[in-house]
Amino acid sequence: MFGKMNTAEIEQLLRQQLVGRIGCHVDGLTYVVPVSYAYDGDYIYCHTHEGMKINMMRKNPDVCFEIDSAWNYSNWQSVIGWGSFEELAEGPERTQAIAVLRERKLPMLSSETMHLGLLWPFHSGERDVDGIIFRIQLKEKTGRYETTTAEPFFAT
Repeated sequence: MFGKMNTAEIEQLLRQQLVGRIGCHVDGLTYVVPVSYAYDGDYIYCHTHEGMKINMMRKNPDVCFEIDSAWNYSNWQSVIGWGSFEELAEGPERTQAIAVLRERKLPMLSSETMHLGLLWPFHSGERDVDGIIFRIQLKEKTGRYETTTAEPFFAT
């Protein structure tokens, strides 16, 4: 059974996942890249370093963001959103973004790229981190699912 996710289900999946994909497009080149993220209900927050995705988003801030959760090939959920990239320089918005990223719940085993510092997940006295902090405000979101059960099976 295929279905369309409602707003609450879309928001729940966005809050639960840790890895999404950003799609950006500049000068005839489309680039899709996975990123670790945190979502606060308003923005997707990410931490990264200089590279292709940042260069492309600086030129064209209109992006697509995708997440999914799959139990098997017949039981999955997917959310796609469209929004705008915004780089956060020094200031209260950057500090808030770092706080949201620090507070996300990580699995016991995770990669070093998901960590903002050596003391992860514990807070250091520092309020800033090296690298680029950015956010994406999703202006439109849609979600779909497939399930082999009579009722949609959504992670809680």
